[in-house]
Amino acid sequence: MTYDTNNIFAKILRGEIPCQKVYEDSHVLAFNDIVPKAPVHILVLPKGAYTDMDDFTRRASAEEIAALFRALGQIARDKGLDQPGYRTIVNCGSDGGQEVPHLHLHLLGGRRLGRMVEKAA
Repeated sequence: MTYDTNNIFAKILRGEIPCQKVYEDSHVLAFNDIVPKAPVHILVLPKGAYTDMDDFTRRASAEEIAALFRALGQIARDKGLDQPGYRTIVNCGSDGGQEVPHLHLHLLGGRRLGRMVEKAA
């Protein structure tokens, strides 16, 4: 997967498309998903041009990697999700269900989420 500078998240990062921002620092932007799958559904993105988790873990600096995961934890605490629990999903590549070629983490919570996939037979 190659990075498309015109993907929707790149446009949001450049300010060309508005978002409902919940967190921002020098390395990370997080905002509410426009089609939430739970009461809390936040997308957490590195600001760098990384296509997916594989690309990010290969090329990002230690500072960028730490910032992404620290931001995720901070957002979960800020939203009161740390004690009841939450789910983090990262889709990677076409088989993983990734639709936008910019790394993004889904932070979901606010209710009991249940099983993610059915048990294997």
